[in-house]
Amino acid sequence: MQNKSLLKGVLFVGLGASFYGMLATFVKLAYDEGYSTAEVTASQFILGILMLLIINGIMYARGKNNIAFQGNDKIKLMVAGSSLGLTSLFYYIAVQYINVSIAIVLLMQTVWISILVEAIVTRTFPVVKKLVAMLIVLLGTAMATNLIGQKVELDWRGIFWGFLAACSFTTTMFTANRIANYLPPYKKTLFMVLGGSVLVSIFCFLTQIGPHYFPQFMDFKGVLGPDFIVDKAFDASILLKWGLALSLFGTVLPPILLNLGFPHTGLGLGSIVSSMELPVSVMMAFILLGEQVLFIQWSGIAIILFAIVFMNYEQVFPKKKTTI
Repeated sequence: MQNKSLLKGVLFVGLGASFYGMLATFVKLAYDEGYSTAEVTASQFILGILMLLIINGIMYARGKNNIAFQGNDKIKLMVAGSSLGLTSLFYYIAVQYINVSIAIVLLMQTVWISILVEAIVTRTFPVVKKLVAMLIVLLGTAMATNLIGQKVELDWRGIFWGFLAACSFTTTMFTANRIANYLPPYKKTLFMVLGGSVLVSIFCFLTQIGPHYFPQFMDFKGVLGPDFIVDKAFDASILLKWGLALSLFGTVLPPILLNLGFPHTGLGLGSIVSSMELPVSVMMAFILLGEQVLFIQWSGIAIILFAIVFMNYEQVFPKKKTTI
């Protein structure tokens, strides 16, 4: 029974991470049509909240969403859920200063950060198998992003924001793993996304709405980078063109699936499984964007998949007990 529960958690986390991996391609397509970071992020959260409200309303009408919050868990979820918005914002800022491949590698530091956090919280040292899988994932990440074959240019600002993105994503996974697990995942996700929407709204005001009406907001260019401050009115057409895909693969399906899976996998194992995001992102870029993927990148993808199988093989194919 325990093996089935763990396997179910692995499948949910892997699927949720895969949807996150798809998100990057739709963001790229929206950028290619001239939409700003504020417009992309806002549409992702606006329609995401709307869909989650509808889902929760339907479940409430069916009597499946009447579990009350305990203590101050509602506030905890909204505060911790702000990491959903911060992860995207920190990552978008990081790529203004460093190569996208380096930014992805920084984001994948979530794997070891999560294992460290789990060790501190549970006061137990990670098993050797988990540490080996972590190293394999990091090696596969470097190969899948072709970091090894590139001339690396580092900017401390990009390193700073990229590492913050990894810490923020770790917070999202920690929330999915430990806070208010008695709630239905769609209700828990709604309040996490509501928390994230507060910071996204502030970002949109500072980088687009504010600069369009108040020129003094252009001073933020020195902090966030020149490509973030946009002096134009918000283009609501993105809601119809890309809003559905951005919200489904960014703020609806992944958080719900992570909230379903992490209580079964734990933070350390779940973070390793969540590395599925990178292979899916590379393959989506290859299929939909026509981006070139080198042999070393395919090899890195294979290594990441091997690490995930390595960690979960015994759960999928448990050893049969022999009797004498």
